[in-house]
Amino acid sequence: MPATRRAVLGHILSAGFTTRAASRAGAATALPAPPDAVTQPPRVWSGAAPSIFLPDPDIIALDPSFDDITFSGAPIQRVLSGCGWLEGPAWLGEARILLLSDTIRNQQYRLVPPEGDGEGSRSVFRQESYHSNGNTVDAQGRIITCEHDMRRVIRWEQDGSCTVVADSCDGKPLNSPNDVVVHPEDGSIWFTDPSYGDTLIEGHPDAGGTGTNRSGKIRWTLGSEIVTQFAAHARQPDHTFRVDAKTGVVEAVLSQGDVPSPNGLCFSPDLRTLYVISSPPDPGQTGPRGANVIYAFDMVAGRPTNRRVFTDMMLDGYKATPDGMRADVFGNLWCGATAPLGIAGVFCYNPAGRLIGRIRLPDRCSNVTFGGPKRNELYMCCGPQLFRLRLETQGAGLA
Repeated sequence: MPATRRAVLGHILSAGFTTRAASRAGAATALPAPPDAVTQPPRVWSGAAPSIFLPDPDIIALDPSFDDITFSGAPIQRVLSGCGWLEGPAWLGEARILLLSDTIRNQQYRLVPPEGDGEGSRSVFRQESYHSNGNTVDAQGRIITCEHDMRRVIRWEQDGSCTVVADSCDGKPLNSPNDVVVHPEDGSIWFTDPSYGDTLIEGHPDAGGTGTNRSGKIRWTLGSEIVTQFAAHARQPDHTFRVDAKTGVVEAVLSQGDVPSPNGLCFSPDLRTLYVISSPPDPGQTGPRGANVIYAFDMVAGRPTNRRVFTDMMLDGYKATPDGMRADVFGNLWCGATAPLGIAGVFCYNPAGRLIGRIRLPDRCSNVTFGGPKRNELYMCCGPQLFRLRLETQGAGLA
């Protein structure tokens, strides 16, 4: 059978390691391993790295199927650094740029990714983002953003105007919209609304005597002239909402009992499954508490039902914390994971919920998205840094 280009390249990349392994069989000492995220000294992620080691030691296959969607000749690249806390990556296909939220610095960025090595070109998209978090785009290419400070979801129209998609439901103001996706078929907007998003760092804290400020010692009105006009405290239990594309009606499709502390969410590529993350319990939370798992729901008549635990995020006896996630065209789920060094990074699950591989990063990973002209580049938010990995799969969905 003729050899494929992938097989030939894989042989070339591994030949040196194979030869060394064979010659080492009778040797007294082993050759040194390449530096990675956990070695001392650790791997150098910047352009000052002395060399690139392939296959990348921080791409770890736990099942042979992971090798089919990764590429042995692609290293993990740092494409942005020096930020506060990056969140909400969304690929803007027409402009070929990545949109990012910096929740700590209260800004949104545009990033033109580098074609090769080195970092991309960053510019400010919104100087005052009202502590934006999740971002996505709809089928018309319009940007949709969750804002913690304003406790709302907005959409930027083609003419540059801004539309408030949702700021209340049944007359009750929202809490702190976190992550957002658009249903590719009916155009409905789905977003999570936990109570933990408004904090001193990522927004404004609750009013004295409520939520995370029960002592009343935190002066919640400082730092923003407009904050007193919006949401002094969490106004309702946690929900996951759906906004109808035609009527604009905001509907609570999942309650706090269904998904407490909801965080990231996404659809499977066949749209038959909705995945929603339940974060760990947050300070001041009342009612059902966050479970620190990823839930899966069957989509029946356009609504989620039949909740089940998709994964508990356990790895080597440690329970990682899931954050943002996206699905690829094969139905694999790529999820950012908060955990100690060596475990932190991105976990990849197949549609059955089996962990098939992971990507080690030097810090916690808050969110991911697929981008690039072919949608085969995985962008990973990692605290103040952003990393990229080119894959042999593509992102599903619109952003």
